[in-house]
Amino acid sequence: MCLFIETIRIDHGKACNLSRHNRRLNDTRAHFWPESTPLQLRDHLSSLSCEAGIVKARVVYGEKGIEDVSYSPYAVRHVHSLALIQADHIDYTYKSTGREPLNCLFALRGACDDILIVKQGLLTDTSIANIALSDGTHWYTPAHPLLKGTKRAALLEEGILQEKDIRPEDLPSFSTVRLFNAMIDWGELELPVRNITP
Repeated sequence: MCLFIETIRIDHGKACNLSRHNRRLNDTRAHFWPESTPLQLRDHLSSLSCEAGIVKARVVYGEKGIEDVSYSPYAVRHVHSLALIQADHIDYTYKSTGREPLNCLFALRGACDDILIVKQGLLTDTSIANIALSDGTHWYTPAHPLLKGTKRAALLEEGILQEKDIRPEDLPSFSTVRLFNAMIDWGELELPVRNITP
């Protein structure tokens, strides 16, 4: 059976971006199981103490509904370098528990901390995050990511990001790359573009 996940940042007791997580969960269920009944994530999340700091809630779901909810303390994994990895046929449109193709690509990173996946000649995502690149004036995010993240959706809606097709040969036009996802806040993890290696 196919299982999917939502990873939700709980910041001092408050679930972040919950409406977008809820929408993605129900859109995924409607795609795979058109007869499924919409779910409300808030009904399945425990009340956590405000003193708990940053907690990762991992919600596993499938055709029958929510299968498992687990919580763990969260600390950002620091990334100082990215290896460009070509993968023209990878598909991670839906946030599933089946991460084997991503894990196989991650294993090719060499001495780098993570990978930046190139699909059909365009930059997409790292193994764990969406990206944005700054030219010193604007922040651009790939128009065709592997996964349309909930944080990415919020940043686009707020006008902080603009979508753009970005090729590896365009990288010298940018100075900084930021990694972000539901758990990694905007501006929390960035590195110079020169730390991206072919």
